[in-house]
Amino acid sequence: MSNQEMLQKYAELALKRGVNLQENQMLVVNAPIESADFARMVAKRAYEIGAKTVHINWTDDTLDRLWYENAAQDVLENVPEWRVKMFDHFALEGAALLSIRSTNPDLLKGIDSDRISASNKAAGEAMKNFRKYTMNDKITWSIVAVPNEEWAKKVFPDAGEEAVEKLWNQIFKITRVDQDDPIASWNEHNATLAKARNVLNDRKFKKLIYKAPGTDLEIELPEGHIWKGGSSLSEQGIEFNANMPTEEVFTLPDKYGVNGTVSSTKPLSYGGNLINHFSLTFKNGEVVDYSAEEGIETLKSLLNMDEGAKRLGEIAIVPHESPISQSGLIFFNTLYDENASCHLALGKAYPSSIKGGANMDDDALDRNGVNNSITHVDFMMGSGELDIDGVLEDGTTEAIFRNGNWAIDVN
Repeated sequence: MSNQEMLQKYAELALKRGVNLQENQMLVVNAPIESADFARMVAKRAYEIGAKTVHINWTDDTLDRLWYENAAQDVLENVPEWRVKMFDHFALEGAALLSIRSTNPDLLKGIDSDRISASNKAAGEAMKNFRKYTMNDKITWSIVAVPNEEWAKKVFPDAGEEAVEKLWNQIFKITRVDQDDPIASWNEHNATLAKARNVLNDRKFKKLIYKAPGTDLEIELPEGHIWKGGSSLSEQGIEFNANMPTEEVFTLPDKYGVNGTVSSTKPLSYGGNLINHFSLTFKNGEVVDYSAEEGIETLKSLLNMDEGAKRLGEIAIVPHESPISQSGLIFFNTLYDENASCHLALGKAYPSSIKGGANMDDDALDRNGVNNSITHVDFMMGSGELDIDGVLEDGTTEAIFRNGNWAIDVN
């Protein structure tokens, strides 16, 4: 099959299984200019499916870096009101949101971390209302990735001019685009993840205990927590896949009930910089100590984004035998690396991960231990040496993971 045919299958998958675009629905696409050909292919197919209109928000890594290097501080600290209103309009229109990721992991290397932090904080504050639509599944949304030369050479440093093609091949394989019927393959995969989340929901664990080299962590789970994974249902009852790929089942922790130390197992690309070989120590849910061999200032900026950035908003379980993990690659891209490894997220929790959470106000969410923040950043801490135990309501302990893989029957 030609590369063009594979790209068309990828676009079809993103629209029909990712955002599950409906007839006469607006489609909004966030796309870097490096992905222009693919974005146009998505737009064409969207109109063929019956999209009301397709709006593309173009981004450019080169211009982004120039902006960080040269913009005045007050410009970095503010988001234009028109941009906020634009996304609020998309949400009110019930648009489907597709984000195409194609970022150089080292894009902002050497840029003052305080300038990056100021911009991220401003964007987080400005987009709080729109984020409620995605994090509460009020609209359908999905994230897919497209290679660029810088990213591909980071993943395949010895591949030379073939790096982009090699990364495309991995993306096609991992997202099941290389299958005869990718949508059917995804339906089967979603059903498998649904079985795993159902088993965990039936257990109603009160606490999880993580142990691995550099990790000794206990995480309490709030009453009414919900394990999710695979596809989701929007407020309108439309099934969609927010991440492509996805291998995780996830829920939220009690924001006040995290204690111990966790160590990263893969680099974290955050704000155009890498944070590597880092550890976080929690007391009563809050990070009280941290270290990193690389990117310590970037990690500090992340943790100081707001009060909620020092607490966990998500816990996700991914078996070490997942296809992405078995590829043996580090992708320097959270969309891929988080699906190769158990991970945690600093910052905002998904309110839909607790019973009734989508309809709770901030005070009610806080009373139920649900973290709030203007940021949400996943970091990888799983490995083939990770053990996870679950503590049941009666105090007994049950093995969930041993040596990085399921120890309970999730089939």
